[in-house]
Amino acid sequence: MMEPPMRPLYFPSLSLAVVLCTACSSQPAAMWSYADARDRANQPPDQMYPELFEAVQRQQVFTDQKHFVDALPKRDPAKIRADYLARREGADFDLDAFIKDNFIESGQAESPAPEPGAPIKEHIDNLWPVLSRTYTHVPPYSSLLPLPQPYVVPGGRFREMYYWDSYFTMLGLEQSGDKAQVRQMTDNFAYMIDTYGHIPNGNRSYYLSRSQPPFFAYMVELQAHIEGEQAYGRYLPQLQKEYAYWMDGAQALKAGEAVQHVVKLADGSVLNRYWDANATPRQESWLQDTKTAEQAPQRPKEEVWRDLRAGAESGWDFSSRWLGDGKNLATIRTTSIVPVDLNSLMFHLERTIAKACETVANTPCVQAYGQRAEQRQRAIETHLWNAEGGYYVDYDWQQNRQRPGLTAATLFPLYTGLASAERADRAADAVRRGLLRPGGIATTQVNNGQQWDEPNGWAPLQWVAVEGLDRYGQTELARDVGNRFLKQVQDLYLKEDKLVEKYDVSGQGDGGGGGEYELQDGFGWTNGVTLKLMNKYGG
Repeated sequence: MMEPPMRPLYFPSLSLAVVLCTACSSQPAAMWSYADARDRANQPPDQMYPELFEAVQRQQVFTDQKHFVDALPKRDPAKIRADYLARREGADFDLDAFIKDNFIESGQAESPAPEPGAPIKEHIDNLWPVLSRTYTHVPPYSSLLPLPQPYVVPGGRFREMYYWDSYFTMLGLEQSGDKAQVRQMTDNFAYMIDTYGHIPNGNRSYYLSRSQPPFFAYMVELQAHIEGEQAYGRYLPQLQKEYAYWMDGAQALKAGEAVQHVVKLADGSVLNRYWDANATPRQESWLQDTKTAEQAPQRPKEEVWRDLRAGAESGWDFSSRWLGDGKNLATIRTTSIVPVDLNSLMFHLERTIAKACETVANTPCVQAYGQRAEQRQRAIETHLWNAEGGYYVDYDWQQNRQRPGLTAATLFPLYTGLASAERADRAADAVRRGLLRPGGIATTQVNNGQQWDEPNGWAPLQWVAVEGLDRYGQTELARDVGNRFLKQVQDLYLKEDKLVEKYDVSGQGDGGGGGEYELQDGFGWTNGVTLKLMNKYGG
């Protein structure tokens, strides 16, 4: 019998939450550890005290809807709820004062200004410790999910670890020489797969109903680059569990149907979509989602809410890619769309599992996942290739037709290596003509106020473009994209002393706009991609 692969090693460390709790005399002394997180995962705030939650969000007590769901109850939420229900109709009731009496507000992930004249690389290297967190234990009733290892948060309002953000952050950590933290973060994601059955959007209880673009296989690949191919075998169980999460329900599907994350097209091709287990307003954007559903009275509000949540799972929240009319958020139909980037990442996951099985000499496993990758590749080339335009697109499985828009997602088949050389060249030409801007690659060609649309450019998509183009010999275009984005980042850094979440790549030299919140700085994935591009093309 073959010996099972080694499991990741987890080493709990002192939690910052201990300090937080010690500083608050009204906080219970007991702490909840990552070791029993699955049994003690808290309900999200809208379920623990629904009436209070709705009042706070509807009255906009905080300018950012995420602020309250991150707040820590000082006592048993059931008692807070009962107290609120008993007092809310009183003439002297003060909601703001009630919140202050019963909750500890979340702090910001601060990003200190650099020393005058500090090079951008030095500033980023100094940011990593500032953005690092350790929460092996959390106070009872916290929405934060404890993790066994330290991790890096994006910055600003994003005070927890996010799934696909983290891969690009990890690229930067490796570039800064912090290989130990790359391993720690990979172990954190492996732990979440083992504990929750998937990697949630972020390590908060209100994110457990969905995941994000599946980059765990790339994290394992990065760890294997650092330590050797034994990393593949060590994380094989988690790679397979993540795959099972995304493919759950596939075997029972009939042609033309979908269940959870899986779609079976009319010809029997099995592909994936974004989906969320819940059909309620997102807790962190409750008021926005409630109003969006009200703007679509002809649709069941639960349908709108699930599509909004699925859009959040995509990471592109929000984009014309998901909108029925390309303009209005109320027409969102994310779950009706088979995305080219998601399916390219699933192809890479299948190939990575086959590679991991090879390292432990499991030949049947190698063959099984290799065949699945080949089948997916054929399905992508059949249904997601726009022959007339010469680029990869998304597919509307309910309307049985392609969505013709050119977006930065078209380069994911190049990034993952599934495209043919001829199609890669055509896609590169389409991107050169349609998406190349003074500051890098635009996200789409649609300017409608959504943050994952024109004129915004995002660091992870620049890296996908550069690596994908380079992989197929489009080195000149790859260098052009990388240098344009580097200049954009450098110009804003010199002007405002910060790196931000997204950029306006139209040539204005500004940070990006749109979306549900103000522009955030910090910023994890921008830091990581900037360091990689500087190493690739020079400072």
